[in-house]
Amino acid sequence: MISWNPALRGRHLRTMSDFSDEEMMELVDLALALKARKDAGVRGDLLRRRNIALIFEKSSTRTRNSCVVAAQDEGGNAQYLGGHDTHFGHKESVKDSARVLGRLYDGILFRGYKQDTVEQLAKWSGVPVWNGLTDESHPTQILADLMTLRQAFGDIRGKKLVYMGDGRNNVANSLMMGCAKAGVNYVNCTPGELLPDPALVARAAEIAARHGATVAVESDPAAAVRGANALYTDVWVSMGEEAKTAERLRLLRPYQVNMDLCRATGNLGGELVFLHCLPAFHDDQTEVSKDTGAQEVSDDVFEAPFSRVFDEAENRMHTIKALFVSAIGDPAAG
Repeated sequence: MISWNPALRGRHLRTMSDFSDEEMMELVDLALALKARKDAGVRGDLLRRRNIALIFEKSSTRTRNSCVVAAQDEGGNAQYLGGHDTHFGHKESVKDSARVLGRLYDGILFRGYKQDTVEQLAKWSGVPVWNGLTDESHPTQILADLMTLRQAFGDIRGKKLVYMGDGRNNVANSLMMGCAKAGVNYVNCTPGELLPDPALVARAAEIAARHGATVAVESDPAAAVRGANALYTDVWVSMGEEAKTAERLRLLRPYQVNMDLCRATGNLGGELVFLHCLPAFHDDQTEVSKDTGAQEVSDDVFEAPFSRVFDEAENRMHTIKALFVSAIGDPAAG
């Protein structure tokens, strides 16, 4: 029997701050329970007759497919609405679209550019709204990351995770907050030109201190990774920033996650995992990387036994399912 905290019903996920530290980890626990049931071949009905709108301004592999499978696994329906499928934000304001879609759907997941769009959807739709990615925040990814760490280590409090790369992007910011709330020691390793917002770092450090954990910013890769249990990276050039490719390659080459950096942790061959939210440019097999080769991670690290990137990708589905079920699911369906 699947159960969850009734206080999670009807809740939005706009940023990592929308849930308490305990509620965030309850969602991870729920995702683990839902995965175990799916692995056992049990199909549920927790989302039976529930309809979810997927509003996507940005393309996606993991988020879109995770949402569709998550809903279908529990008897629900997820309807994809791409940029050409509605008048959303063009001929019709976000406010008006929200009020229409909220009368038709039980929940809305948005993946796009502006954080304000998520806020408006949450304000006007009257149904739970989940942030599948904005330029500022990527909370659904972080739930999957925390689930993957739990699978790797069990108790993750006191573990050390180092993020390598663009220190002010949406993943880095959300990961910092998620680690702080989970009691994971977090290091943002980035060049001086790409430092995170000091106010956000200070706020995350305060939260981490509640759990006896720390948040730090470091520009020296070798110093940052010493003693790390997890190395995490993301693409060097985010969607919409392609004009900055040459500059990012120059700044971030020293921050590539490669075997030398993994050895510098002191945990290679022991308690070390590699994480990446994907897609990853780890070889020369994509149109983006064919001229540059591996960028943020070397191919031998990406394909290493300690790489958990595909567990992490699968966990997008389990954690999104947990969000859907906790907010709009029917507890009586079991």
